[in-house]
Amino acid sequence: MNRSIGRVGAALLVLFGALFVNLNVITLIQADDLATHPANRRLIVQEYGIARGPIVVGDEAIASSTPTDGELRYLRTYASGPRYAHLTGYYSVVLQRSGLEAAFNEALTGRPTEVVAQNLGELLGSANRPGNAVQLTIDARIQEAAQSALGDREGAVVVVDPRSGAVLASYANPTYDPNPLSSHDRAEIRDAWDTLRDRDDRPLVDRATREIYPPGSTFKLIVAAAALEAGITPDALFPDEVVYDVPQTTANIGNFSGGACRGDDEISLEDAFAVSCNTVFARLGVELGDADLVRQAERFGFNRSMPYELGVSDSVIPRDLDVPQTAQSAIGQRDVRATPMHLALIAAAVANGGELHRPHVVANVRNPEGELVMGPQEGLWTGAGGDGRPVSARTAEQLRQMMLAAVTSGTGQAARIDGVEVGGKTGTAQTGTTPVAWFAGFAGNEVAIAVMLPDGGADATGGGLAAPIAREVLQVAVDREQQR
Repeated sequence: MNRSIGRVGAALLVLFGALFVNLNVITLIQADDLATHPANRRLIVQEYGIARGPIVVGDEAIASSTPTDGELRYLRTYASGPRYAHLTGYYSVVLQRSGLEAAFNEALTGRPTEVVAQNLGELLGSANRPGNAVQLTIDARIQEAAQSALGDREGAVVVVDPRSGAVLASYANPTYDPNPLSSHDRAEIRDAWDTLRDRDDRPLVDRATREIYPPGSTFKLIVAAAALEAGITPDALFPDEVVYDVPQTTANIGNFSGGACRGDDEISLEDAFAVSCNTVFARLGVELGDADLVRQAERFGFNRSMPYELGVSDSVIPRDLDVPQTAQSAIGQRDVRATPMHLALIAAAVANGGELHRPHVVANVRNPEGELVMGPQEGLWTGAGGDGRPVSARTAEQLRQMMLAAVTSGTGQAARIDGVEVGGKTGTAQTGTTPVAWFAGFAGNEVAIAVMLPDGGADATGGGLAAPIAREVLQVAVDREQQR
């Protein structure tokens, strides 16, 4: 009998001990997670009691909070929603946040998220105070021009200021409308999300920053930079071959035209760049060697994480390439991949004397009184070229002249603007299906651009498809500079 009572007592002690441990785990360890869990309705109601600050482009609030009569006191709305969707993201009672709404949540609420989660009493007492305003570097006219120039085509346009790294436009198509995702109607949100998620064209993906593509001949910017840094001059001569016989393989490399590039026995590096001569650049890549090629690419930021408020997928080039891989990589094929954002920055570095600036899309954050809370996250991208200078000023000027020649008399002529120094490099990457068409370039030292179209059709080329889009957007950007 006593033994049975003892067993029951021991069992009760174990149960009480487990209960004690569980209560302490909930109180001390899981409190933050439970408080901030998206299913915590009290937190959601409290958070929607804050008038989130606006996200502003120029003088227009492209994201703002509108008062409602419901339990959730403010509704987030987006002016010109699809034009800026991949920048603003959404603020959703079901899906939480994305884009700038997530990256700058603390600034937009005007208080740290720790206060929101842990100190609801303070939140209640300050619910009438609106959040901070987030001012973007985006120029509304250039962003609209990028959207208009792309039209219904899949692709991306990125425009940056070479002097500072400020992002003046970043637009990708297909895009989406964040307004239904930010509704207070949960059924509407789920229906909109399911539709977007199931679409084959993946409108939720930002092709400007989150997808990587074979850069094709735009990668010849990197190869030319490596050659110039190694002491090869723009007037250095190379065989003007119909086909380059790649060592160690029978898979040789020919030119896009199927013939020689100029039709002479020899061609200069500058002319080979202007007409995008594959045979010269494949040979040049092999002669430089994979180590120099990869080193120069990494000085421009390949294989490294780019500092940007919204994040950017890493552009990549494999290390330890064999000779055939090096030849293919030198013309931007094989396993080389890049984002439009990165190609715009590389063109910007050439236009800016060899200085590679980190990109930033937020100009400043200001409180409701207009006082500065935070300035731009700007400066040289020192994590790339060590000191933020992937090439010397001399090499940058040589590259700049070569890019000018490519637009004046080479494959980029469709990007020309009368009375403006426009330089660039076209690219047409063969992917086995349809080519990826590229243009990366600049107008003066005030604006740099990258245009990418991954599915322009079987006959698409960078010069025929991407360069005219670049011209249309650059014209608006140049007009903007001249009106200042």
